[in-house]
Amino acid sequence: MSTNSNDVLTIALSKGRILEETLPLLEHADILPVEDVFTTRKLMVDGPEGIRFLIIRAADVCTYVERGAADMGIVGRDLLLEWRPQVFEPLDLKIGACRLCVAGPEASVAQGKPEAGSRVRIATKYDYLAKQYYMKQSVQADIIHLYGSMELAPLVGMADRIFDVVSTGGTLRANGLVEEESLYEITSRLIVNPVSFAMKKGLIQPMIEHLREAVALRVAAEEK
Repeated sequence: MSTNSNDVLTIALSKGRILEETLPLLEHADILPVEDVFTTRKLMVDGPEGIRFLIIRAADVCTYVERGAADMGIVGRDLLLEWRPQVFEPLDLKIGACRLCVAGPEASVAQGKPEAGSRVRIATKYDYLAKQYYMKQSVQADIIHLYGSMELAPLVGMADRIFDVVSTGGTLRANGLVEEESLYEITSRLIVNPVSFAMKKGLIQPMIEHLREAVALRVAAEEK
């Protein structure tokens, strides 16, 4: 497992919606990137002295942190459950809230869940979690791996169900799908490489505490 130089802290950030919610937390900790991460084409961006950021796909954050290419990262719980990386998970940032669920066409869902011993086609990017879910029900799941637009698969007859994250449910409803079961509540988590934590604890621990304060302030403001 590789690790970064002891005098540089590398933080992997997920692209997309999570990044928008992450920046206010980083601002509270006074560790914002020096460039606009939404307009730059760089994948590695400097922060304050001694800090750099990797702007990468959410699906890759676990790998970069587990392998030590990044000391810390911010990633959704869904990906932690799917990939099961060997990392520390010291803080729930309470951003990127959604849920991981099974959904399908309304008529099919109304008939009930697949029976034990049956076979079902599942469109998902969560291959491991979907297989485990149906295995516990003694249902044979044929996994159709997709990277997006899961809702389309049942509409064209390619899949019977989708296994995906849902936020408001608007996209499901717009495509005639309904939730069959909600499995996990998902938020984004701060993860840390174990070797980095041992070698750079003096840098990492204060940052964890600053982010913890930022999360508490955000939650308090939302509750008012």
